[in-house]
Amino acid sequence: MKEIRKYIEQFAKISNHDWMLFSSKLVPRSYPKKSICHQAGSNENYISFLQKGTVRLFIPKKESDKEITFGFCFANQFVSAYDSFLTGKPSSHSIQTLTDTKMLSISHRDLQEVYNKTSIGNLIGRLAAENLFLIKSKRLQSLLDNSAEERYLRIFKDRPELLKSIPLKYISSYIGVTPQALSRIRRRIS
Repeated sequence: MKEIRKYIEQFAKISNHDWMLFSSKLVPRSYPKKSICHQAGSNENYISFLQKGTVRLFIPKKESDKEITFGFCFANQFVSAYDSFLTGKPSSHSIQTLTDTKMLSISHRDLQEVYNKTSIGNLIGRLAAENLFLIKSKRLQSLLDNSAEERYLRIFKDRPELLKSIPLKYISSYIGVTPQALSRIRRRIS
């Protein structure tokens, strides 16, 4: 649990009282590689902080090669089907672990209690919301501003570990091309 406290304290000091209440609401969860930790069509009950692992956010399709990967989350980031978490309505996307994953999760009800009973609660909620917003915003901006090759090069520059640990079919979906087009881009670059 020290990872999440360290993350929060980059932005503000958290009192022991606030930490005790917040940490008492965190539920540790572990998933093996390739597990679905949130299924599209169901309500998201948690917002989670990744202690270890990598997950992808995707829109499932009947044919798995048509799935649309629109985000990745890594250790020391928050993950959730956040629109569903906020509205209480079923989400349109799933979350899958790409590696063995450990996370600390808090339910919507418990997070509301943290908001109401602590001075740091609203900061915690804001940090999680901002993190999840940035994932979607960066993806949208990249799709609007950059070519597929530029999107691939950006990933290569910003997150080289992504290329080592994430299957190319997910990367190709993320940058908005077929696996064959990604192969051509990679050949052109090398």
